[in-house]
Amino acid sequence: MLDIVIDARPAAISAGFNVRRILPFRLRRMVGPFIFMDHAGPVTLAPEQRPNLDVLPHPHIGLSTVSYLFGGQVTHRDSLGVEQIIRPGEVNWMTAGSGIAHSERFEDPATLAGGNLEMIQTWVALPEADEETAPAFANYQPRELPVFTDTGVWMRLIAGSAYGLRNAVRTHSPLFYLHVVLQPGARFGPPQGYPERGAYVAKGSVEVGGRTYTAGQLLVFSPGHDPILLAREASTLMLLGGEHLGDRFIWWNFVSSRRERIEQAKADWEAGRIALPPTDNAEFIPLPHERSKPAGTAAPEPLS
Repeated sequence: MLDIVIDARPAAISAGFNVRRILPFRLRRMVGPFIFMDHAGPVTLAPEQRPNLDVLPHPHIGLSTVSYLFGGQVTHRDSLGVEQIIRPGEVNWMTAGSGIAHSERFEDPATLAGGNLEMIQTWVALPEADEETAPAFANYQPRELPVFTDTGVWMRLIAGSAYGLRNAVRTHSPLFYLHVVLQPGARFGPPQGYPERGAYVAKGSVEVGGRTYTAGQLLVFSPGHDPILLAREASTLMLLGGEHLGDRFIWWNFVSSRRERIEQAKADWEAGRIALPPTDNAEFIPLPHERSKPAGTAAPEPLS
């Protein structure tokens, strides 16, 4: 019924910003096209500590980054010239394709002081035919993301299609991504029709097959099984999955089906051939030289 259960591990995405890292995991690199997943927050900091959270400009290739907030707000700036504040219930979907740089700044002191900042970021690998697509960015408002409710169940479709729901979020391969809130005693099953499916317990706890799983665990379901999740308490889940795209190399912030393409991306970033955001170009994250070779399916985990 469960293929694997992945426990989130601590990771740092900036000098003062620690997160829970779920994907990739050494025994399970991807779920469908999802190759990376971080859960940050809730964060409470004094105003003078805020700059330590900022994620400076850094590059990506071969993937889409997907940001979704439970609370707070984050300012995104990228090399296309986009500047976008994302708030809870919205989706920031940035397709890196052939190469893009972006930053994530936490510029609202009230958010941090109130302990409201909490976000999920995932990376979605691109199909081989789209890995070199032109970079793009889109912000989707809550009104564009359908919501479904039933007894004890609330869910929002972030991207893809599931349970008869669809939205206009542009994806490059068959997938689903949902924010689900369950009341105590509610029963819920993952969407059918996809070979790879997972449920991350962001808050609360759920029972599957007589065993209870708690916050910080990703449940990856075995193909061909349709388990029922029983909420043991008020719980928040992130459901994700889709068609598998094949193996990928992943090194730092680069994802590709070709090892040599990652080497090229490393050289491009070091030589300044990937442009910085025009309104955030005074500093950036340098290439980490301690990781001198690109990694395959058994690679060390990337930094966001």
